[in-house]
Amino acid sequence: MSGNTFGTLFRLSTFGESHGAALGGTIEGCPSGIALTEEDIQRELDLRKPGQGGLAATARKEADAVRILSGVFEGKTTGTPIGFIIENTDQRSRDYGDIMEKWRPGHADFGFDQKYGFRDYRGGGRSSGRETVSRVVGGAVALQLLATQGVSVNAYTVELGGIKASALDVAKAQKRPYFAADDAVVAAWDERVKAVKGNGDTLGGIVQIEANGLPAGLGEPVFDKLDALLAHALMSVGSVKGVEIGQGFEAARMLGSENNDAMDAEGFMSNNCGGVLGGISNGMPIIARAAIKPIPSIAKKQQTVTCKGEPCSMQIKGRHDICAIPRVVPVLKSMVALVLADVLLQQSKQYFSPVSGVVEPRGFDE
Repeated sequence: MSGNTFGTLFRLSTFGESHGAALGGTIEGCPSGIALTEEDIQRELDLRKPGQGGLAATARKEADAVRILSGVFEGKTTGTPIGFIIENTDQRSRDYGDIMEKWRPGHADFGFDQKYGFRDYRGGGRSSGRETVSRVVGGAVALQLLATQGVSVNAYTVELGGIKASALDVAKAQKRPYFAADDAVVAAWDERVKAVKGNGDTLGGIVQIEANGLPAGLGEPVFDKLDALLAHALMSVGSVKGVEIGQGFEAARMLGSENNDAMDAEGFMSNNCGGVLGGISNGMPIIARAAIKPIPSIAKKQQTVTCKGEPCSMQIKGRHDICAIPRVVPVLKSMVALVLADVLLQQSKQYFSPVSGVVEPRGFDE
């Protein structure tokens, strides 16, 4: 199996399955001298771990306690690969015995059998959302690097179950249920989740990711456009089925005079482009949105076939979220952080000053 490494200079490689002994990975390319502790990583992991998220959460409980194995000494990165591991402690593989010979609708079972002729049916193996725990570790390290350059990344939910947030008060989103962008919408989302859960069904939603402080000039103008890299990163998350940058699909309904970001002596007067023009950052906030599909593990009886092609029905057991939100929100933030750390290092030629303790990018002040 290939495709377990993400990035060019700042690279994350991961391993592990949902019902295996552990998940983990390595982070290569992180410069030396970046402040980093297990607590820095755990802070991000705690936003994603099972058993949170109020009414939409799974009953599975995992501490998701990270252990750094290498690459950090006396609270700072050494410049060598950062190895980490997170043990699984609350697997219940018996819940998946009934699906050993059946393909679950909406899951990767069929594709895995066609590609490999074999699959780990316990929770989906590498296709399980649990693999994203390693992405959050990589993202936490990327966020530490970005912070040295004054770059911050935030993510919040703007729609759940077809109900949109009417306002954006993102400063407090990290403290709200669902990482909601607006206080007023939380009660309506609670009611929507209750109703859908009672019917044995699941929900999707839309998450917005915003990066501030990124300098202009990052990204390449042809195949490695910054917005293309962001779309790749976000679409690599299993629950994501669509990505928008800036106005996204709404731009298709606008006039050029409406969509263009005019400029004055102080800079851009709007940000319809979402911080990227010609595949290169323009210094405005990066704005991306990801469409999250409903969780495919539903309690309702569904029609499917066995791996021998025999028609059958099935009812999925086990402990599952009603919606990937809110737990997917820190995952999406992490994927954006990984991209930005990577392009920042590419632009700076990965030059890191052990004297000043900061990345010194090429051309940012020219």
